Amino acid sequence: MNARILITAITVLLSVTTASAQKQLPADSLTRELQEIVVTARQPATTLVGSTLVSTITGSSLQNIGNALDVLAQLPLIKVQDSDICVTGKDNIEIYIDGRPMRDSEELRNMLSSDLKKVELLMAPGAMYGSNTGAVLKITTRKKFMQGLSVTDQFQLQRRRRWSTTDFLGLNYRAGNWDIFIDGSFNLNNSVINGTTTSQLIYDGKQTMVGSSRHNLYKTEAGVLKGGFNYSNDKQAFGAYYRYNPECGNFSNKGNEWLDDELPLNRIITRRTNSHTHLVSAYYENRLAEKYLLHFDGDYRYSLVDNSVETTYTDTSIAGVNSADKRKSTLWAGKLYMNVPVGKGELTIGTQDSYTNTTLDYRMLNSEVGAYIPSSLTDVRQTSVALFASWTRMFGKFNMSAGARYEYVDYDFRVDEKRNDDVSRRDHFLTPDLNLGYSFNDHSQVTLSYKVSTVKPPYSHLTGALNYVGRHEIEGGNTGLRDEKMHNVQLFGMWKELIMQAGFTRSVDAYAFVKQVYPAKDLQLLLHPVNIDVSSLSLYMVWGKTIHCWTPGITFGIYKQWLEIDGDKYHKPIYSYYFDNTFSLPHGWVITANMSGQGSGYMHTNKFGTTWFTMDASVGKSFLNKSLTVKIMATDIFNTANNDWTMNTFGVFVDKRQKYDRRGVSLNITYRFQPRQNKYKGKAASEAEMNRL
Repeated sequence: MNARILITAITVLLSVTTASAQKQLPADSLTRELQEIVVTARQPATTLVGSTLVSTITGSSLQNIGNALDVLAQLPLIKVQDSDICVTGKDNIEIYIDGRPMRDSEELRNMLSSDLKKVELLMAPGAMYGSNTGAVLKITTRKKFMQGLSVTDQFQLQRRRRWSTTDFLGLNYRAGNWDIFIDGSFNLNNSVINGTTTSQLIYDGKQTMVGSSRHNLYKTEAGVLKGGFNYSNDKQAFGAYYRYNPECGNFSNKGNEWLDDELPLNRIITRRTNSHTHLVSAYYENRLAEKYLLHFDGDYRYSLVDNSVETTYTDTSIAGVNSADKRKSTLWAGKLYMNVPVGKGELTIGTQDSYTNTTLDYRMLNSEVGAYIPSSLTDVRQTSVALFASWTRMFGKFNMSAGARYEYVDYDFRVDEKRNDDVSRRDHFLTPDLNLGYSFNDHSQVTLSYKVSTVKPPYSHLTGALNYVGRHEIEGGNTGLRDEKMHNVQLFGMWKELIMQAGFTRSVDAYAFVKQVYPAKDLQLLLHPVNIDVSSLSLYMVWGKTIHCWTPGITFGIYKQWLEIDGDKYHKPIYSYYFDNTFSLPHGWVITANMSGQGSGYMHTNKFGTTWFTMDASVGKSFLNKSLTVKIMATDIFNTANNDWTMNTFGVFVDKRQKYDRRGVSLNITYRFQPRQNKYKGKAASEAEMNRL
């Protein structure tokens, strides 16, 4: 069955089912309002608690919508694309499941919606989290007490421009206070990207254009094997797990390169990737004297990634360009904290420490190209020690939380076994945060927060290695990138069904990508990150309400920045909207129809194209007393998503036009035999370092 037939079938089914619902309206199956979702008339499902949005999933129509990703896609200020989660107006998102950090986005795909109890979205995380954390998503699962063996299997078949498939099998055995689990999954993914890139500049006194076209095919095969245990009683809990993640990828790019009016050169780029990751995580938790909570987390992570790249120019005498790189990363991390009642409030004190070592061995195998893209061996070592404390208390209708985080970082950067003293450094950071809130009544609240953050760039941006992209184009990192200092003020408010989020951020030494001429014997353009100073203002208004079987959610927003580089201004704002719809119908039918769009505007140095309307939809139904769930989903139904962007930096204007293969359909089948959730309670030992790796 091809994609067009499936999309047509889904559209017809949506029309017929919605028409049926209008003729025979059931009693309200109240699911999600932004002011409150109720199972009974008074039980809220999404409320604002301080600066945290708390959504109750149990008893709502979202409980049987599919998996955790399907639930998150229908919640306010959370957007989902495939397995990627983003929070409106926020960067550097951390996700926790029953208190432990989520290490793989596939965990959400493998988690059933019926296992979710509540979802908390912390929009102003305190000192307990890394200072660069923009938002925290905390998922709490339902506690079950059934003993014995449970089995869950989830299968997905997806058709876009190519076929992709995923299968997950989870086994769980519970005996008394012990919980033992082993999970396995396999993913075969095929993606396609088409597009062109042109760069225009004045070079040697004349207008010059560098262009390339591409037809990218990317095939990956990945597996995950995970096993562990948990023990818990009324006072203490402990557990551990081991996860092994191998992955193999094959990338090919067939296209052309050209310079001005020269005849285009046919070009083929192939890249082969082999990687594997080992992760060991353990935790211990104890409640002392009924009022003190002690918690410890420890993580060890090792990863190895091998890449080999070959660029050939067919029908020409130009020599091929081959390169290889090997990246090794090791992380040791620990986090210890205690919750103590102090002054009619709660004080959290703790320490979070980590040691990271990353080496990148890059080898350029073409001597001519090696003259300006040399081979190199970089070695990055970082030791981080942090102390944090935060205190929360209610004063009648007022609530307050205040915290501070001190961090010492020793950063050692070496190239070809020689320490670079200009880049290596030792830093001391102190980052405070403050939240003040007032509750007028059960339906109206307001919260004001302020936070200082220090954001470390990803290790991939700090590398000194350069990558060959074309005969006139290079990509690379920047060893001189400084840490970003960020001041953020946010205002949250809720009045009945309406939520407002407003924020102003001043960032010093943020990083953005620029393209400029690279010194070489002929024309070379380098794309790399540099430090910038930028201010931004964001405002989002959210409304939602359950109307019989229909729960709409509407979001309107604006992002406006003030940025100037080398005399060029990047000020045009981005306007956006989201219109999510959930239909809860009789006999276990659940339908979603989500629409979104945005105008053209700047995000740092990138000016993104306009996408006025895109639509995703799904139809699902449960069988066999909810043990079997079948769901059909269509993404980018009208093929209207725009992924184009332009960049104008240091006299180089870049126009990148690309088309991803988001348009497609998928079939999801889930079978559960006495299903149980993973009860691992570990938390983040060093989530920021894990993300940078």
